[in-house]
Amino acid sequence: MEQEEVLKLFRKNKALLSGHFLLSSGLHSATYFQSALLLQDPKTAEKLCYELAEKIRAANIEVDTIVSPAIGGIIVGYELARHLNARAIFTERIDGKVILRRGFEVYDNAKILIVEDVITTGISTREVVDCLRPYHAKITGVACLVNREYEANSALILEMIKQRHVDIKFFYLLALTVNVYSKEKCPMCKAGKPLTKPGSRVQTIERTF
Repeated sequence: MEQEEVLKLFRKNKALLSGHFLLSSGLHSATYFQSALLLQDPKTAEKLCYELAEKIRAANIEVDTIVSPAIGGIIVGYELARHLNARAIFTERIDGKVILRRGFEVYDNAKILIVEDVITTGISTREVVDCLRPYHAKITGVACLVNREYEANSALILEMIKQRHVDIKFFYLLALTVNVYSKEKCPMCKAGKPLTKPGSRVQTIERTF
């Protein structure tokens, strides 16, 4: 699947939003990928995750457990697990800390693929890695539908993970650079545009003008 085809699917499902958005990282952006609108169609979710699974299979890495951060990564993680014949579990954020709940376990020597819908700064990915650190498992890869490549995001994520794990591979269907800004340097804030928080992580939205 070509990148332009993925973009067309986002646009067709009105999942590529324009405005003034507060990202889960705390940064601001004029563009937001609302993947929930894309993944609400099971056939679209299956198609995208099949393409992503093909990339992972082609790399010949071992995967028996997929771990996704709730909420955004759950559907992608489940669909990928189905295609890769793996187990799918997810982390949750409780009192600001990312943990495993609901009886989910990480087995000794598990081969883990961390899966998200969209990766911007890698914060959620790093939090999942920290959550998995106490377990005797190996992270073999990171996968997402969209890699927004904020400040060479791919390299930052892999460098962080490689401090504890080797041979990590990064998989995605769409990679592009979308400008993000701190509150102090945000042109939408300076123009007085209302700020919207469309994601799942709780944030306090401050008045910006």
